[in-house]
Amino acid sequence: MDTKAVVKMLTAKRPKILLDRESALSSGSTLLNLACTDHPDFAFMKGGYYYLVGDSMSGKTWTSLTCFAEACLNPAFKNYQLIFDDVEGGAKMDVEYYFGKEVARRMKLEQSTTIESFYTTLARLARADKPFVYVLDSQDALTSKAAAKKVSKQRKADEEGQEAAGSYGDGKAKYHSENIRQVLADLRASKSILIIIGQTRDNLGFGFEKKTRSGGKALRFYAQLEIWTSVFKKIQRTVRGRPRTIGARCLAEVKKNRVTGKIGKDRQVEIPIYYGFGIDDVGSIVDYLVGEEHWSAKEVTKGNKTTKLLHAPELEFKGSRGQLIAHIEQEKLEPKIRKLAGEVWAQIEAECEPRRKRRYE
Repeated sequence: MDTKAVVKMLTAKRPKILLDRESALSSGSTLLNLACTDHPDFAFMKGGYYYLVGDSMSGKTWTSLTCFAEACLNPAFKNYQLIFDDVEGGAKMDVEYYFGKEVARRMKLEQSTTIESFYTTLARLARADKPFVYVLDSQDALTSKAAAKKVSKQRKADEEGQEAAGSYGDGKAKYHSENIRQVLADLRASKSILIIIGQTRDNLGFGFEKKTRSGGKALRFYAQLEIWTSVFKKIQRTVRGRPRTIGARCLAEVKKNRVTGKIGKDRQVEIPIYYGFGIDDVGSIVDYLVGEEHWSAKEVTKGNKTTKLLHAPELEFKGSRGQLIAHIEQEKLEPKIRKLAGEVWAQIEAECEPRRKRRYE
């Protein structure tokens, strides 16, 4: 290729990433969508692989199953297979109650046992030439043929009163590295979505990170997004004079982002999840708009009781947090506040940009 051709290729304008109902899927959380793509309605683009890592009870399974519910609401995913690979066997919630009848009808269960069987299933789906949204929950629960052989060898040695030689590695990291590249090609060809869930572990080695995870470098390297979740604090309500835990406020931090390039604590959002309800999208948006001081909050004391009153001028409403949430739901104002959250997010992002002349036009 001559010099002029190279220059032309490098300076050619690249098409902007299009995010719409035809090309992308919502996570079910407006704030998580914004953290992932800067768009209030979409987090996961078709044709991509996404890595969701988190502590126990930090909303990983809730988020992935909520994606199925969003797929059922999006006509562009009408013909998609919704596949939940329940390796852990731990997702026992009532799918129809929390995520709707359509998810219960369309969701197909897999239960891979080894990393080899997981990739075999993906290859079979690719040959079927029908797009899918696939959730692996979780890669940590997968074993491998190499690990199974070592366990068998160890048991035999124990029975014979001998020591079993060999390493304790299971070979999963290498297997991911060798196979996930082909999966990416298949995802792009079929416009499918793969979400792999991983568990955090305490980092007992050196470094600044308190948490780590297993599976090798390839899981992060090939991911479009890597999202880490943790529990911020419990949600409690006083019932019959005693505090009862009814949910958790979870933090989701985008640690890798090939969509916007924006990562880290500044892309950390708080998502309330109720055990009897699921992701509270409306509540999280209200808290976000108040936290960013777009909506005002004022404490009012009457007698011995202090109440925080919120003012949402766009909705022409003043009242408590609970009253505001009820008003939004009763008047079906969810689309309006999602759009508003997106506008506030965009304003903050613009204010964070360096006020400099661009070097390259």
